[in-house]
Amino acid sequence: MTITLYGIKNCDTVKKARDWLATQKIDYRFHDFRVDGLTENQVKEWINTLGLDTLVNKRSTTWKELDEATKSVFDAQTAVAVIVNNPTLIKRPLLDTGKQQQVGFKAADYARVFG
Repeated sequence: MTITLYGIKNCDTVKKARDWLATQKIDYRFHDFRVDGLTENQVKEWINTLGLDTLVNKRSTTWKELDEATKSVFDAQTAVAVIVNNPTLIKRPLLDTGKQQQVGFKAADYARVFG
């Protein structure tokens, strides 16, 4: 099973998740949205699994900078291209264990996932 942590390297919450995984000696692969990019298929899968409201951080600077026309038609269909072009819309970090996915980081939640 390959565990992947998605995010951006300078995000404080991503750093906390990475530190937690290292402390617990959990092997994982880090995928930086900005460096490694995203595919439409990845984003579609996450929308289907997590839901658009869970996946997208509407409090982010990136969301606030989107034009109103894009925001007004933002749904599961239109969101894929917008997210691929603006990956920092995704709540961070996104943990994919191969069996489940979740966004954000709380030590207790990670302990449950890996417990």
